[in-house]
Amino acid sequence: MFPPSEEKSEMLKVCFYKELEEEFELFAKYHTKILLGDFNAQVGREYILKPMIGQESFHKFSNDNGIRIVYFATSKNVVVKSRMFRHWNIPK
Repeated sequence: MFPPSEEKSEMLKVCFYKELEEEFELFAKYHTKILLGDFNAQVGREYILKPMIGQESFHKFSNDNGIRIVYFATSKNVVVKSRMFRHWNIPK
């Protein structure tokens, strides 16, 4: 199961997220679930997404795949983290 790139068809993306949802439901019923991977998504810093993604994001704007992964995460009551830590400017 490979995430479709941005230019792939709507049908391929719908099928991917349906399969992802089916697999996610098979995860053990623990308090914490971690889903890692490259979803070919750019999750931006749009104000409306802040509750789902937090304060840090590498991209300024989300692409279609970014919106899809945020929608998926929201529907599963999980968060999206494209960056876990602030980028610190460390002098060389």
